[in-house]
Amino acid sequence: MYAKVIVDIPARPTDRPFDYDVPPELADCVEIGSRVEVPFGPRVLHGFVVGLAEQPPEGLDPGKMRALRRVLDLTPPLTPELVRLAAWMSAKYLCPATAALQVMVPAALKAKYDRVVVLREDVWAQRQAKQEQETLVPDPLRLELAEWLRRKGGATAEALLEKFPGSAPQLKSMLDEGVLEEVQRVQDRMAVKTALTVFPLLPEAELRAAMDAVPARAQKQKDVLAFLLENGLEPIRLSELTQRLDITPSVVKSAAGKGWIELREVEVQRDPYANRSYKRTAPLPLTAEQQAVYDTISGALDAGRHEVFLLQGVTGSGKTEVYLQTIKRCLELDKEAIVLVPEISLTPQMVERFKGRFGDDVAVLHSRLSHGERYDEWRRIARREVRVVIGARSAVFAPFTKLGLIIIDEEHESSYKQEESPKYHARDVAIRRAGEAGAAVVLGSATPSLESVFAALPDGGSRFKLLEMRTRALGRPLPPVRVVDMRAELKGGNRSMFSVPLHKAIAERLHKKEQIVLLLNRRGYATFVMCRTCGYVSGCPHCDIALTYHQSSRTLRCHYCGYAERERTACPDCGSEHIRHFGTGTQRVEEELVKLFPGIRVIRMDVDTTTEKGAHEKWLTMFGNKQADVLLGTQMVAKGLDFPDVTLVGVIAADTVLNLPDFRSAERTFQLLTQVAGRAGRHVLPGEVIVQTYTPEHYSIAAAAGHDYEAFLATELEHRRANGYPPYSRLINITLSHEEVPKLLRLSEALALKLKELAAEARNRGEGGAAFEVLGPVASPIARIKDRYRFRCMVKYRGDSAASRIVRQAVDAFAEHVAKEKLQISVDVDPQLLM
Repeated sequence: MYAKVIVDIPARPTDRPFDYDVPPELADCVEIGSRVEVPFGPRVLHGFVVGLAEQPPEGLDPGKMRALRRVLDLTPPLTPELVRLAAWMSAKYLCPATAALQVMVPAALKAKYDRVVVLREDVWAQRQAKQEQETLVPDPLRLELAEWLRRKGGATAEALLEKFPGSAPQLKSMLDEGVLEEVQRVQDRMAVKTALTVFPLLPEAELRAAMDAVPARAQKQKDVLAFLLENGLEPIRLSELTQRLDITPSVVKSAAGKGWIELREVEVQRDPYANRSYKRTAPLPLTAEQQAVYDTISGALDAGRHEVFLLQGVTGSGKTEVYLQTIKRCLELDKEAIVLVPEISLTPQMVERFKGRFGDDVAVLHSRLSHGERYDEWRRIARREVRVVIGARSAVFAPFTKLGLIIIDEEHESSYKQEESPKYHARDVAIRRAGEAGAAVVLGSATPSLESVFAALPDGGSRFKLLEMRTRALGRPLPPVRVVDMRAELKGGNRSMFSVPLHKAIAERLHKKEQIVLLLNRRGYATFVMCRTCGYVSGCPHCDIALTYHQSSRTLRCHYCGYAERERTACPDCGSEHIRHFGTGTQRVEEELVKLFPGIRVIRMDVDTTTEKGAHEKWLTMFGNKQADVLLGTQMVAKGLDFPDVTLVGVIAADTVLNLPDFRSAERTFQLLTQVAGRAGRHVLPGEVIVQTYTPEHYSIAAAAGHDYEAFLATELEHRRANGYPPYSRLINITLSHEEVPKLLRLSEALALKLKELAAEARNRGEGGAAFEVLGPVASPIARIKDRYRFRCMVKYRGDSAASRIVRQAVDAFAEHVAKEKLQISVDVDPQLLM
């Protein structure tokens, strides 16, 4: 058998399958999707098998082919379907095949490479025989080293020196003689977690007799046997047994030495939700709108038909209940379901709904789990122990084989796009994967992305089927939205960050003991620090961006590279002490709330307060238990939260996203305002929303205030059509970076010229490139990050499948510059962020 292997080198020259011979002893355990260890040049690398054949590749001599060294898993971590999906991702997103394959497996399975010292037993035997002939006295430390390595099979040099202190001279001489050899070995970073477990070895009658014969001086051993008999001879972890009986492990080991019991390592499941119980819930009765949507989706499920549904439902319309009932139908058909939610929406509330409905049939995957927990959840999926996966972006790669349904909640969220290689969009990957599996896809949102809405319109080819839910499930009206013009507040003498209406509304809610959600999409204390004498602004020395002030640590931080410096008391340029904080961050809002409303209880949720494991859950549980009056945060408080006592939502500054240099800024502003407004008045108590802005006349803010998606859609689509932006075109963003501006400019201009030349050649050959436009190069909006200057070329094209091929050819042509001149090129197909 012969295998095609993608090796673990994410570089253009090695971005192809390499052919290897499969030794007979490995033939039964090598499959497409297997992880293998292979020789590659002088190194040993990890790789994925992407093809198998019984005949050697044409033109290759089987006798000269190198062989696979070993298979790293008995069960392949990737299915053949996922291997094909990775090949599609590599072609679409212009990323190395190994990057696409690696993103599909948990971090625990990503290989690391160790230099390991091994004993060459043939050479060692020869040295021993020679010593015997010459009647030389053997070095006892050499003998001990060799025997230990023979038993262990190999160890790192560090481990050897730790085990045998002072053995460095012997190690060096044995390496020089060829008795020992240092080799590279692929190591799995994550082992299965095990625990020593106590098992009774004797039947009950014999164990009772043994217990009766135990002498009085060994009372603790007698207690161990008595405990096992009382608990039906059930195995028990050693740690639990010693804790419950207040004994040492040596007591249990003594009992094992007498043949009564045995100690064995048993696998332990790292279940992040093991210590929680979820009350099982029954399906809720559906409204007429919900029932119509359910019937349409379940029709596709019953027929095993691939179809993409765009479910547009206002906030509170009951989309989650529709998801739960369509998943139930999917499981009844003996198929599996994947539910994707944005990372910030993967709240304990969301997990509780799914666990409450489907119990242990649900696995949860998200970044706040440890590597071990993610690995064990992933293994439960791979072993077919669960049939529903809920998770963030990468859960789209769950290794299911009977996929029937993929649901993407809040499908408009930009976090579904990965910003590192491979720069895939989970929505497009899900649609591709479901197409091959014959599965249905549901894209749900109150404010769908323009690309998705366009795909559901006749102009966009009606590729998606639009389903609508226009009323809230509990019959509650959408909350009234009041827009406050902060320019008028300023003219009226109010210099506070809270307008008069918002201040009054907060006071009213505190008096009524109702709850408040406040949104400010900006963390930190102040957005920048400026000298009022000379105008100096504290900037990052490594990036072209102002530093953000953080009050709690009294530091200035760069949110791009992590650089931090202490708070300044004087201007470094002019020496003036008039250096002040400008702008508003969540920390400053929290401080101001405490000043204005003594006794107010505020929970702040932003990146700074939610880095610890379990922090999201802790804060939201406290808020749900009414241990706080205000939930203040960035966009993570805008989605997926459902608290019955929240009657006021306040948006401190609606313009933060609107002023970004990005053609999607109006769309993101409308989506964020609509989503956060939906947190108010979801249950019995009526809600109110107050939006503070300096541009109340902007169409995105006006449309959000009126809950009028159609008005926003019409205006925004007209803007996009006039400027030729998506969904009327597609984009590929090519960012080049270098430490020297002149070199970067020269290479950027050369790349733009190459792109135009290749497009012209493709047009002349009739192979596409007709609607291929190159914009730039220009400096990126943030022109320097981590001491590297950045330029970008933007490719704009329409309906042209040749665009990716042209860009790949152009970037490949610059491989030499990348290697020799330390140029970095990043390609982003269908970019979501243009900063």
